[in-house]
Amino acid sequence: MFEFDQYLGFLLFLTILTIGFWLMIFLASFVPYWLGGAIVELIKEKRAKKQQEQE
Repeated sequence: MFEFDQYLGFLLFLTILTIGFWLMIFLASFVPYWLGGAIVELIKEKRAKKQQEQE
């Protein structure tokens, strides 16, 4: 019915699909969180530098 090579191909397909799913979850949730925090910190640093120059 099925050859062993087909079974290995199916396992490889499931592995790649699973890795892709978790990578998508990671990129869609954690990366925007990190970028948002980095942007907020950059804005804070610029404001602090501007206040120091005004004093």
